[in-house]
Amino acid sequence: MRRLFPVTDQTSSPSGATADREWSLDELAEAYAYPELAPGAHWLRANMVSTLDGAAQHDGRSQPISGETDMRIFGTLRALADVVIAGAETVRQEGYRPARAREAFAARRAAAGQGPAPAIAVVTASLDLDFTLPLFTSPLVPTLVLTGAGAPSDRVAEATAAGAEVVVAGEGAAVDPARAVRELAARGLRRQLTEGGPRLLGQFVAADALDELCLTISPMVTAGDAQRIAGGPSVTVPHRLVPASVLEEAGFLFTSYRRI
Repeated sequence: MRRLFPVTDQTSSPSGATADREWSLDELAEAYAYPELAPGAHWLRANMVSTLDGAAQHDGRSQPISGETDMRIFGTLRALADVVIAGAETVRQEGYRPARAREAFAARRAAAGQGPAPAIAVVTASLDLDFTLPLFTSPLVPTLVLTGAGAPSDRVAEATAAGAEVVVAGEGAAVDPARAVRELAARGLRRQLTEGGPRLLGQFVAADALDELCLTISPMVTAGDAQRIAGGPSVTVPHRLVPASVLEEAGFLFTSYRRI
């Protein structure tokens, strides 16, 4: 892997520009560290992958357009977060399991006052989920279910009985994305990571709740009708982000953009 941006004396030199080696997990953690947060503040970053022709998935999953280093970054971003937010459809399609504790990040998490692993927060209006899965019955940190006040009461009871913490983040059945971010932060989960899917990311974008986008650009083309990384209603005025980092390996570009 090599850093392309920001440009430094090392990256702009002939040797630095062509240096390509595997980065350690510590180096990746430094590269993707959350910004210092003021008391009570929170930071929502998204991690997504896209092909060159804009597809966020192939055959309904992101794994076919990913790669080994992309997965190392995926794991690093999880290890830095207090909470991982995902939509119910993504949880079902990707077969989500509880986040695991990783020894490589234990000291870093302890120094930041974090638990052994991030919580998983599932956004769902219907609670159409299998609450017998390990994600709900045996996580290191209780899984949260973000839903609206109008969610089916029997499904709420089933989620609670399975050990999940149900968090109301909307007045009707649907979740208010901006409120969801605030509700998580109020529980001390201020370093937030969303892994999609595209519909959920689109909701965060429309609510102007997204602070950072970590986007892997995969050197593949797929055609077809797969979703792009964000879907749903468009914003009135496009939100502009500024580049914070660009890394490259084996044709993959690992970018980070932050709000102005």
